Amino acid sequence: MNPRPSPGLASRDFLLLWAVGGIGNAMRWLEVLAAALFTLDATGSQFAVAVVASGRSLPLIFTGALAGVLADALDRRVIIIIGMLASSVASGVVALLAWAGLLLPWHMFAAGLVTGLVFGNDLSVRRRMIGESVAAPLAARAIALDSLTTSVSRVLGPLVGGAAYEFLGLPGTFTASAMLNLAAALLALPVRHAQQRRRLAPASVLTDLAEAVAVVRRSPALLALLGITVAQNLFGFAYTSLVAPVGRDVFAVSATLVGVLAAAEPMGATLGGLGLTSGLTVPGKRVWVFLGSSAWFLAALTLTAAAPWFWAAAALLLVGGLGLAVYSNEQVTIALADTPETARSRVMGLVTTAIGCWPLGMLLSGWLGDRLGPLHAMAALGVAGLLWLGAVGVKYARHDR
Repeated sequence: MNPRPSPGLASRDFLLLWAVGGIGNAMRWLEVLAAALFTLDATGSQFAVAVVASGRSLPLIFTGALAGVLADALDRRVIIIIGMLASSVASGVVALLAWAGLLLPWHMFAAGLVTGLVFGNDLSVRRRMIGESVAAPLAARAIALDSLTTSVSRVLGPLVGGAAYEFLGLPGTFTASAMLNLAAALLALPVRHAQQRRRLAPASVLTDLAEAVAVVRRSPALLALLGITVAQNLFGFAYTSLVAPVGRDVFAVSATLVGVLAAAEPMGATLGGLGLTSGLTVPGKRVWVFLGSSAWFLAALTLTAAAPWFWAAAALLLVGGLGLAVYSNEQVTIALADTPETARSRVMGLVTTAIGCWPLGMLLSGWLGDRLGPLHAMAALGVAGLLWLGAVGVKYARHDR
């Protein structure tokens, strides 16, 4: 059983976990943009940019469910520490190769795989710990604050990443990332988190996964949660691999302004998150709110294709990001509220697997970008996502009656 949680958000363990997440996510998005700019400069191919970017989320689709099983059997604090150390080493290797003039796009892809493995544990490990590090009535606010911080890190990461790439170059950018990931690992050392561990046996892994699948199949809300998550990652978040080509090839702006474009959507999510953490609520049933927030963003993404100039595209992505604040908050809240405590990490692992559709979407976006152009590729992704959400909504409505 977990120790008695702190009655407030000033809990030392909450603050440490919150800081680790903020640093880790900021460095992840800094590296995403820097890697995209480097690959675009080196190859000129939007598909190559998408392939390199996909490495950071590719492990999710293969290891997401397994991460949930491991999170129930291993010390979650140790998982976080090892993950941040691995990210630091990967970033350091990229920096050394860049300093030596030996860096190639496939090196960036390999380093991204390491980061992707770490990110694949975040939902079932750190974010679960966030919700359990405070008193139960405050769990939703703690999750909302963590979601807000994730949005802020997605703003700062691209902004700093674009400027760092322009003024420090790739070696300096990844050196800074390696040092900050190491700092995050050190911050996780004092975290206290008692847990009741399940026995890890290779023969029981499939049984544990089957139990989690059974929990989801019995819950229309969890089924809808997975369906909406797939839509958002396959067609929505996949737009991120198109940001560098849109900025460089369509609007011909500097690396710093490419960072501004990449930060527009998370800036909107940050503004929405500020409302949620201040007590603002969105009326309606959680699943419908979750679906509507995803549809809001996909509609904005579709309209971005009609943007006549750079700042119009940035404004549309910012407006779309407002919906993602609600999306991020409801995703974790639904998973916690509709899942028995003993199965939470494993169900969150299944959610992580659904998030793992992201790299498939990135490859699709790169392929579409080379053929339709990046703006029209965004529109195609948006329309396809809205159609998918419509199908999920029709299916869930039958149970909701």
